[in-house]
Amino acid sequence: MLLRTSTLIQRLKILGDPIRMRLVALCNKGECSVSELTRVIGQSQPRISQQLKALCEAGVLSRFRDGKRVFYCVPRSGDPGKELKQLLALIPHEDPEFAADWNLLQKGRGDRIDDSAQDNQDEFAQRALHRAILDLTVTRPIGDLLDVGCGRGAILKLLASRASRAVGVDIDADARQLARAELMLAGIPNCSLRKGDMYRLPFADAEFNTIVIDDVLENAQKPARVLAEARRLLRPGGRLFVLESVANQPSHQVQEALAIWSREAGLRLAPARFAPQKNPVWLVSVATAAEKRTEAA
Repeated sequence: MLLRTSTLIQRLKILGDPIRMRLVALCNKGECSVSELTRVIGQSQPRISQQLKALCEAGVLSRFRDGKRVFYCVPRSGDPGKELKQLLALIPHEDPEFAADWNLLQKGRGDRIDDSAQDNQDEFAQRALHRAILDLTVTRPIGDLLDVGCGRGAILKLLASRASRAVGVDIDADARQLARAELMLAGIPNCSLRKGDMYRLPFADAEFNTIVIDDVLENAQKPARVLAEARRLLRPGGRLFVLESVANQPSHQVQEALAIWSREAGLRLAPARFAPQKNPVWLVSVATAAEKRTEAA
């Protein structure tokens, strides 16, 4: 759908302001907080907030709250996202001023990563897990992707470039911040990070083609409820990937428990894969919606 003339004129007027164009160029790289944008642009927060409000009213940016922070991003889903992509492609990102803004934003995100605790997970096991996931996803489009328990965004980084849209959910605010930094520095702009309760996620029914349950079931009080909620969000023909650590428990016990939880949630579970195959650390299983749904206890 092409931009209507009146909408196009409004957005061109909005982007005609140099500060607003710089703000949009930054938010086009990923989700940005008000404090980040204020630091990069070098103006007062009230002034930046005023400009961001105008951009949101014009539909060029969208706004959401994550804990105590407010973030801004470019809408990417549906017809508005497609229309904006055409318009924002005209922004000269190679211009020295835009490049300097981007470098400053990158530095702030990089400092956040450098100051954070390093991931101690075994690199060999992680590589094996990623290979298994890629093998299972390479033959089918990912479409709209949801990662529940995304942590620092490792799975999002792996899959988001092939997704139409990618959303990561995690209860840990620090993990979400680190994931935003990691994804932006990796040059992956189509990801969004949200706080969410895995038993009641803030999304519409059948919103995602691919859902990853990212090592959260072992510590869940009601794991079948988690799977049932994921099933609610799964589109017809969609796939649910369950990742679960088996490093500290027998793999057959994890398989048996997952099979029970899946049946309760109305899911059909495929045979599990292990990564690595020798001395496995991870179980990877793919589930689809069963024909008849049974309510989880």
